[in-house]
Amino acid sequence: MIRKYRVGNPVETDAVVNKMDAMTEIMPYFTKEADGKLIYAMKSSDIVYGLGENVRGINKRGFIYESKCDDDPVHTEGRRSLYASHNFFVIAGEKPLGVFFDFAGKVSFDIGFTDMDLLTIAPENENYDCYLIEEDSILKIVKEFRGLVGRSYIPPKWAFGYGQSRWSYNDEKEVREVAQQMRENKIGIDSIYLDIDYMERYKDFTVDEHAFPNLEKLSDDLKAEGIRLVPIIDAGVKIEDGYEVYEEGVKNNYFCKDENGNDFVVGVWPGKVHLPDVLNADARKWFGNQYQFLLDKGIEGFWNDMNEPALFYSEEHLEEVFERAEELKKENLDIDSFFELMGLFGGISNNEGDYKRFYHNMNGEKVRHDRVHNLFGYNMTRAAGEAFERLQPDKRILMFSRSSYIGMHRYGGLWTGDNQSWWSHLLMNMKMLPSLNMCGFLYIGADLGGFGDHTSEDLMMRWLSLGIFTPLMRNHSAKGTRRQELYTFKHTEAFQRIIEIRYALLPYLYSEYMKAALADDMMFMPLSFVYTQDKRAAEIEDQLLVGDSLMIAPVYTQNATGRYVYLPEDMLLVRMQSGTQFETEERKAGDHYISVALDEVVFFIRKNKILPTVKPADCVDHLTDEYQYISYGKGKCDYLFYEDDGYSKDYDNQSHFTKITVSEDGSIVKEKKEVL
Repeated sequence: MIRKYRVGNPVETDAVVNKMDAMTEIMPYFTKEADGKLIYAMKSSDIVYGLGENVRGINKRGFIYESKCDDDPVHTEGRRSLYASHNFFVIAGEKPLGVFFDFAGKVSFDIGFTDMDLLTIAPENENYDCYLIEEDSILKIVKEFRGLVGRSYIPPKWAFGYGQSRWSYNDEKEVREVAQQMRENKIGIDSIYLDIDYMERYKDFTVDEHAFPNLEKLSDDLKAEGIRLVPIIDAGVKIEDGYEVYEEGVKNNYFCKDENGNDFVVGVWPGKVHLPDVLNADARKWFGNQYQFLLDKGIEGFWNDMNEPALFYSEEHLEEVFERAEELKKENLDIDSFFELMGLFGGISNNEGDYKRFYHNMNGEKVRHDRVHNLFGYNMTRAAGEAFERLQPDKRILMFSRSSYIGMHRYGGLWTGDNQSWWSHLLMNMKMLPSLNMCGFLYIGADLGGFGDHTSEDLMMRWLSLGIFTPLMRNHSAKGTRRQELYTFKHTEAFQRIIEIRYALLPYLYSEYMKAALADDMMFMPLSFVYTQDKRAAEIEDQLLVGDSLMIAPVYTQNATGRYVYLPEDMLLVRMQSGTQFETEERKAGDHYISVALDEVVFFIRKNKILPTVKPADCVDHLTDEYQYISYGKGKCDYLFYEDDGYSKDYDNQSHFTKITVSEDGSIVKEKKEVL
């Protein structure tokens, strides 16, 4: 059961697709304080799940989290917000309660930090919608919520292949070299990413014709080898006379305005830019139509960046900083004035005050940006998604974003931003996966190996062993860091075998993704969501269920040669050395120490379940339909297999579903199954 409660006059976020009337009585379960805070009294045994992309554990108790889309690459334990805002959580107690706090501005969730027994929701102002969802299980609550906010984005099947990225591949020669090295080393690959340096002086929807003299031919040549180019798009439009995108935006009032109605000026990669007012429906349509420039060059996928939006500076605040610095220049800098000076320059980027200096035109109403800050990245990606439906309605286009709000999950996926080459971020990556699925984000992944800092060969291997299971599997790193292309490491053949395993598992991963998207289900789950009566399972945060059949327990500690794993039931251990070589071993319920070599991938098949695999290939387009089925159980094992062409949009066609039955004697029966 879902009930909606409205307070004040909230901004319409368009997060919800199934509209409903608001209740008129006082909202139950929460006490409202005089300052507008909502208080929920937690029991000591309550667990809080959700909040999508965030730091810390799967259980969110014990910390304060803020919804404030924030461009900050320092993802340490003390961070309260990252790039996205996902205000949905479930309080799992005697009777679980789902809460979606639909609010476009800044809001904090104090989940037992200030007071261990209280959950406090504190919005910046009292204009919000709050949805309460009551069911008898967490999974039912998640399913109800997902139905409320709409079907998750479905990418093309090639987007489940391995992707190679780096800031930046500076010219066509370097891109071709990456493709050649991957093929010569027999490492499977489906995509190569272009960061900001493919553009002409960092201008959106342009190509540097010196570095990339014929992007269309490059795209066609790579596509003939099964490799797609995926360019980046940033949020700021460079201010430059003669630049068509800029001039159109100015002419038609498609940019965000300052308080006086002038186009707001900020600095990002190209220098001074204007921000497209993607919260204005007309401007959103205009910005989305710009993707046609690259679609016409054969591009079939994009990633949206810098869309919190990230601000290097605003003209107005920069001038204030320089003026104060001139004053301090004349002083004897003591501890206070010295740290003030440091703070002045350290606080230029993404300055809180700058987000109050510009405005949107939302349905004819002038709205200050900080009131709707968390909707910007969502609507930039929405602009693209809506445009793809107009421009190429019969084709799936890859799209994922850095910043997001609930609702964006209908238009694209996300990657979890500028992480670091730290072992702690490998573990954080794993813990985010179920929380993101709860909020509707299924096409997800991290920068494998870490974006910032210098990765090590063993960290790269261990991270890939997790990334094998994430829908978005992309190796991405920053300029100035150690090269992370797999052929640059000593044990290239080991990396080649790990990527083989991804392609061998791809039919299962794609099937589970599609079933989760079509049925509003989760692909990654904590053990406690399924093993509901197992108190020990509720404490396990470094193992996940992946779809219907698998449990994973990646190694995330440097120099470890294995790890302890808890099995809530008997399971089949699968030890894969390559895409075609594997060993199996039955393990009883309980605790086990499992050895895991760097160059192998270990996972578990649940009781009475089936894992379909396929002979690996160098890209998704070259995979065959000659499947092998690994099953575990006494008697018959069943699996509902989803398979389509991976490119068209007839997702709901019943012919895509097949029931696979493996008998104890190894015989296999396949029958078409009506599901939806």
